[in-house]
Amino acid sequence: MEVLWHYLKAFAVGGLLCLIGQLLIDRTKLTPARILTSYVVAGVVLGALGLYQPLVDFAGAGASVPLTGFGNLLAKGVRRAVAEKGLVGVFTGGLGAAAGGVCAAVFFALLAALLFRAKEKK
Repeated sequence: MEVLWHYLKAFAVGGLLCLIGQLLIDRTKLTPARILTSYVVAGVVLGALGLYQPLVDFAGAGASVPLTGFGNLLAKGVRRAVAEKGLVGVFTGGLGAAAGGVCAAVFFALLAALLFRAKEKK
């Protein structure tokens, strides 16, 4: 039963983030690219202020998988790198923290492109 509760929390928080994004698409003149960028920036700001981690602790993947979670990851990487390396960490921390996920995304996209052929729309 406890596992089901974790799934429900992740679904509720992730769904709420998606709902907000859809409302922004439907009700504003913002382009999807600007909304996605805003989500990353919001994750960075909330992560830097220490407000996003409690949401990740509560919802797990429901908060860490969306783009706000990526922004939070960047902020955590910068914070850790600044603590270890000083001012240089501002420039290297986000890249170091996100490198694994970005590399995995590029690898799997390349793998999918090699294994499957795109079809023309009719």
